[in-house]
Amino acid sequence: MINLMTARQAADRLGIKLDTLYAYVSRGRLRSVTLPGSRERRYRLEDVEALLDMRPGEKLVRRAESQALMPVIGSSICLIENGRLYYRGKDAVRLSDSATLEDVATLLWQANSDPVGVDEVSNEISAAGPIERCQIRLATLAGKDLAALDLARTGVIRTGRRILRELTCAIAQTSPSAGLVHHRLALAWKLNRAGTDILRRCLVLIADHELNASTFVARCVASTGATPYAVVSAALGALSGRRHGGAAARAEALFAEILRDGDPMAVMAGRLARGEDLPAFGHFLYPDGDPRAAAILGALAGTLPEAHTLIAAAAAAGRRLTGHHPNVDFALAAAATALGLPQNGGLILFILGRTVGWIAHAIEQYESGMLIRPRARYLGPRPDETPPN
Repeated sequence: MINLMTARQAADRLGIKLDTLYAYVSRGRLRSVTLPGSRERRYRLEDVEALLDMRPGEKLVRRAESQALMPVIGSSICLIENGRLYYRGKDAVRLSDSATLEDVATLLWQANSDPVGVDEVSNEISAAGPIERCQIRLATLAGKDLAALDLARTGVIRTGRRILRELTCAIAQTSPSAGLVHHRLALAWKLNRAGTDILRRCLVLIADHELNASTFVARCVASTGATPYAVVSAALGALSGRRHGGAAARAEALFAEILRDGDPMAVMAGRLARGEDLPAFGHFLYPDGDPRAAAILGALAGTLPEAHTLIAAAAAAGRRLTGHHPNVDFALAAAATALGLPQNGGLILFILGRTVGWIAHAIEQYESGMLIRPRARYLGPRPDETPPN
């Protein structure tokens, strides 16, 4: 029989506040379970006791081996709770039914609605990848846009809107034009109305996700007083890693292999047999399934039924082999494949959507007036403290 505890009982047993308990859950240090027929969450007694029984020395070693140092920063932007994602208290999946990326920017930045204008942009087109094209564009603009030195909320919102417009041009290699981001991408990629709406939903659902690696980098850079151009460029550098933005690209490569060979189970099993991993399955914050992925895949099934059979087969095969649900990287790769987007289409959507979140976190960090300076946990040999004779 499994002994379950309420949140208050678990917090009291651990000697911590409820907020700290929820932080443990969001960071993967403690897992909660759903009661059948209820939205209430409970905590396994054995998990609570295991966390309590960790001696300080053991905790340091075990955490150092299993996960990176995870600072906790107060934020009112994004909440991940009970398997759901919320933007300033509003359900992100429900928002994705009709909101645009610009709507989400207005919400996350706490800005007034503003018509989408056109700024003067440089005309260079680089052969580099999407992240590099964005960084080149940002570096070009940073030295010219002196107004970006204004780090008040209104100034950062103005700069953020310009960055979003500029990156849309650079990343999709489009000419400057007025219009919503998903409309401009759809025009460049020649998508119909259904495909355009899929882009809109993807952009909304990827806009923010609490303190992932790139967002933490964005906040660190903002805490130094650097401009939003530096904030977004640094976040893009973190996103370029194979464990972050690279996951979407690897998921697209998996779909390309499945399209070529036609059998998702054979392709995925073959990868595992060769000692390779299966990208885009599982997320430690969503043990019961990533709601963003479910929303995107559900929309694909409803609007692109001809692609649904292959996508569903790939999701089922991956879940059978790994025991995990597909995550948002899988969904972005599925959307890019089904819509016939250019190479790295999923990553492009990730960059443009997440730029909104990076700017929101930059605003919050600027207004805090605090410099982020974590401390290191020293695990090496202690100095010889024996006094000399």
